[in-house]
Amino acid sequence: MALYYDKIKKNMNGKSPQLSPNSLNLYLECPHCFWLDKNLGIKRPPPYPYALNSAVDVLLKEEFDTYRAKNLPHPLLAENNIKAKLFPNQNLLNQWRNNFAGIRYFDPQLEATLFGAVDDILEFDPSPGSGQAAKLAALDYKSTGSSAANVYDRFQLQLDTYTFLLEKNGYQTPRKGYLAFYIVDKSRGFIDRLPFRKEVLEIETNPSDIYEIFKDAVGVLRQNNPPPHSQDCPFSRWLKGAARFYMI
Repeated sequence: MALYYDKIKKNMNGKSPQLSPNSLNLYLECPHCFWLDKNLGIKRPPPYPYALNSAVDVLLKEEFDTYRAKNLPHPLLAENNIKAKLFPNQNLLNQWRNNFAGIRYFDPQLEATLFGAVDDILEFDPSPGSGQAAKLAALDYKSTGSSAANVYDRFQLQLDTYTFLLEKNGYQTPRKGYLAFYIVDKSRGFIDRLPFRKEVLEIETNPSDIYEIFKDAVGVLRQNNPPPHSQDCPFSRWLKGAARFYMI
């Protein structure tokens, strides 16, 4: 038991929490799993790796960057009547894409950092003569084998967090985010390549709740003991079963 609490103190003391949208989503799903993950490194059993999704993500970033370098609009934006251009600062975008950097906000009162790694950023020009700065919105790529573009709660949380982070870094936003779905078109067969149909969804974002979620999550991390599992957490049953095989 002493070793258990020593490990907690080692993870908590002198270490500023750094949370991402995935961290906030885990906290909302189950505070107990969140506490174990961040304080003790005890993670939920991972899902099957989505290697194909990762490959599509890399290829899409390369494709969008090609248009960015030529200062050309990506066809996907024109096809969906999105009056924006690709964020032109490639170096800054590369930093924001980095999983170990991202767009960051350090809160001095919480002594904690919220960050997120984006796929891309759209830039909306201000109205002529308005004197306003350009507005930035996150664009996230989603590849799926499902037949429809499903917007899950975690996608909404992700876009809300990106809007929060952009605004905390001094950028204006349209309070919107965009999901670019690349949906496998199974009706066209394979023929040595995987056909996709494309769909872009404009999502209204509301960053007003993000700070409170962030604050509450940090507060949970600093507790000496984990809070209870959420009632509908399936991993609670898994942990109870695995505990029978724990050996000291």
